[in-house]
Amino acid sequence: MSEKTEKLLSVLKLQPVVPVLIIDDVATAVPLARALVAGGLKAIEITLRTTAALEAIRAVANEVEGAVAGAGTILNAAQYQAAVEAGSQFIVSPGTTQELIDAANDSDIPLLPGAATASEVMGLREEGYKVMKFFPAEQAGGAAYLKSLSSPLAGTLFCPTGGISLSNAKDYLSLPNVVCVGGSWVAPKELVARGDWAGITKLAAEAFALRG
Repeated sequence: MSEKTEKLLSVLKLQPVVPVLIIDDVATAVPLARALVAGGLKAIEITLRTTAALEAIRAVANEVEGAVAGAGTILNAAQYQAAVEAGSQFIVSPGTTQELIDAANDSDIPLLPGAATASEVMGLREEGYKVMKFFPAEQAGGAAYLKSLSSPLAGTLFCPTGGISLSNAKDYLSLPNVVCVGGSWVAPKELVARGDWAGITKLAAEAFALRG
């Protein structure tokens, strides 16, 4: 597990914000990913919420230099395998089941499992996980809740996702148990629809600057 933890951390530490994307049109995947990479956001989570998702992951993995394509909203073993076959370098789930843990154990591609309570975090720690997705972050208690977990569950790192924006991202990033945050604000639907890739690169650069 430690090798996969390091592999996952090497991805999450690339940037302070991991874009969480819902891609409806495969044709937008490559220019969108290139715009994000140009702004410094190399690790890109493409959620399996649309029929275009797997093809989008494959396109980004094969065609976008510097991009590290990942798959989000993975709910079962079949989706895990399909995402890996499409070229995903990391897998993200909103929650955790034994089926997902088993799939992750059988794969070389690391899982960022979802947790929202102290009990869920403890259960994942028993499975050997040290890095988790805190979801839905704002609705589950926000930065104050995560801060309260930092002492009793020391040694656990989180990527909070859900309700995070440029205005509150630093509240999370300032915490000792947060490695990065996930956010969709860096790729607004209206900019994607207009093909405003320069605008998305600007938003990505602003997000990348949160590291400082």
